[in-house]
Amino acid sequence: MNIKVELPVIKKEEYNVLDFGAKSDLTFNNRESFQNAIDLCSKNGGGRVTIPSGFFLTGPLNIKSNVELHLEGDAFVQFTKSKEEYPLIFTDYEGIRRIRAISPITIENASNVAITGEGVLDGAGHLWRGVKHFKVTERQWAQMLKKSEYIIKTGETEIWCPTKSYFDGVNQGEPDYNNENVLNEAREVFDVFRPVFVSIKNCDKVLLKGVTFQNSPAWNVHPLFTTNLTVDSCNIKNPAYAQNGDGIDVESCENVEIKNTVFSVGDDGICIKSGKNKEARKIKKPTKNVWIHDCKVFDAHGGFVIGSEMSRGINNVLIENCTFSGTEVGIRYKSALGRGGLINDIVMRNITMSNIVNEAFIFDMGYKLVNIEDTGESNMEVDKDDIPYFKDLLMENIICNHAKTGIKINGINKDTITNLTFKNVSVGCDKALDLNNYSNIKFNNVTLIEKGECKHYDEEILN
Repeated sequence: MNIKVELPVIKKEEYNVLDFGAKSDLTFNNRESFQNAIDLCSKNGGGRVTIPSGFFLTGPLNIKSNVELHLEGDAFVQFTKSKEEYPLIFTDYEGIRRIRAISPITIENASNVAITGEGVLDGAGHLWRGVKHFKVTERQWAQMLKKSEYIIKTGETEIWCPTKSYFDGVNQGEPDYNNENVLNEAREVFDVFRPVFVSIKNCDKVLLKGVTFQNSPAWNVHPLFTTNLTVDSCNIKNPAYAQNGDGIDVESCENVEIKNTVFSVGDDGICIKSGKNKEARKIKKPTKNVWIHDCKVFDAHGGFVIGSEMSRGINNVLIENCTFSGTEVGIRYKSALGRGGLINDIVMRNITMSNIVNEAFIFDMGYKLVNIEDTGESNMEVDKDDIPYFKDLLMENIICNHAKTGIKINGINKDTITNLTFKNVSVGCDKALDLNNYSNIKFNNVTLIEKGECKHYDEEILN
């Protein structure tokens, strides 16, 4: 695979936020100072806006063309949360048009943009997110109840709500998008419309390098309809209990490189998407030309994940030299009837996985979205264009010391998951194979150690 990603080119002019009135202070809101520095830098043709060492509180920021936002080593930027600073807008979330608050960091319709340095950007996700009881210790649960008494029970699951607005919003469910007044009515339950932390939309030549992005309200980093994106040597973090706390969700993007980055998050670690269902397929923008290498993923739902929103297609992706440890699933492809779209030409090689809770590999077309702010997908009429396909996937030189299940495949019919090759793969597991509805699965030097019993497959084809 030949994947070339262009880096931003930014002038060497310097703008220090202190010169615009910024203060390292526990209560002073630096939003105006930061944004003024960014705006002037962009207006003058670009350069570096520097945030020096210190603690800086700020509201949401809009990073514009030709600007590098640079955080010095001990810079800690804490974002606020308020109804006034974060208005509700229509945006794309989970592959379809949805209401969300504006993101703490927005980069939109911009080119030559960078966020660099060794500092920390904190999205204040703890002020936004609900928490499921079973995901935390009893001591953590007791501390949450001291902050808010609002609890929702769904079956056997208790969900702590940080505010009454969040509690009411979850109880009301997804708003009626056919209502012309829906945006105004949504403001009554503002807190439930959690934004992604870093929203990158319709951009070209974007670089994220060295910075820690942590504590996101929903997804951490979300590039959408963007070309030439580089993520290099970042730390992307969320608590393990963070609802929808994905690390990075690359959606309908082209020419992407993610390298030398560590993920420890509350949902999927490295995730590739391309929109959801018929609405998404009206836009012909697959995710393609993606190179992910030398990354580590801890405490995530999945180490590397494709889907479930994959309706515009995903192709020409290379993942190599990565480590996934302690994730619920190692390598996960997920989709569902209704998505449509084709996932093909994906290569994964030189991957080490350890202590995977469930499947080392799973290719599943029976995925159901379970979300405490559930959008719902019932009673959906489907046609042939709604059928998704996984084809021409290579998994090579991959080892996993333990998983509950080695390889699980669950297609809609035999044609929907086909031409998968496993080469030089070794997995220790409780159950070796769980296979339904597939064709042409090739095993070349595959060893599955099921409860200590070695099962070796060489030059075998399963149909």
